[in-house]
Amino acid sequence: MNLREETVKRNVVYRGKILTLRCDDALLPDGKPCKREVVEHSGGAAVLCVKDGKVALVKQFRYAYGEEVWEIPAGKLERGEDPEKAAVRELKEETGLSAERLEKLFTLYPTPGYTNEKIHVYEAVGATAGESSPDEGEFLTVVYLSVEEALAMVERGEICDGKTVAALQNYALRRK
Repeated sequence: MNLREETVKRNVVYRGKILTLRCDDALLPDGKPCKREVVEHSGGAAVLCVKDGKVALVKQFRYAYGEEVWEIPAGKLERGEDPEKAAVRELKEETGLSAERLEKLFTLYPTPGYTNEKIHVYEAVGATAGESSPDEGEFLTVVYLSVEEALAMVERGEICDGKTVAALQNYALRRK
C-alpha cells in the first residue's frame, strides 16, 4: 500500500529565528486534498557523557513548559552544520567537558506528527573537564549524577526530556 502524501503547495505562515511554520496543501495517498501543518527546524545535537559512573546533566528553565527540565547537553544545529561538530560545541559550552571522540548512538525524531526536527545523539568517550561558556541568555546548572540515580529519575518521571530519556535507556540497554 502506498502511504506517501504529495505536497501540492508549501505555504509559509511564519519564519522565525529557530523555526518556520508552514500550512501546506497536500494530497493523501487516495488523492483527496488535505492541509498539513509543519514546523521546520534545523535539528539538534545532544551528548550523553558518562565519566566515572556519573552522567553530566544540565537543568534549565524551559519557557514553553514553564518549568526546569533535566537534559543531556544539547543544542540547535545551525543551517547546514555538521551534527557532530555541534555536539562537540554544545558539550563544551554547557558543561566545559571535551571528549577524545564522539560515537553516534542514534537519530531521534522527537515529534514526527508535525515537525521535521531530527536530534543526533552522541556518546562522549574520554571526557576531560574544562571551563563552560554558555551562550548569552542561557542559564543552566550542570549536575553529575550516578547513572542509576538518573535512571531512577526517569522512572519517577523527574527526567521527561525525550532525548535524555532515550539516551539514558540506550546506555542502560548497552550495559546489560
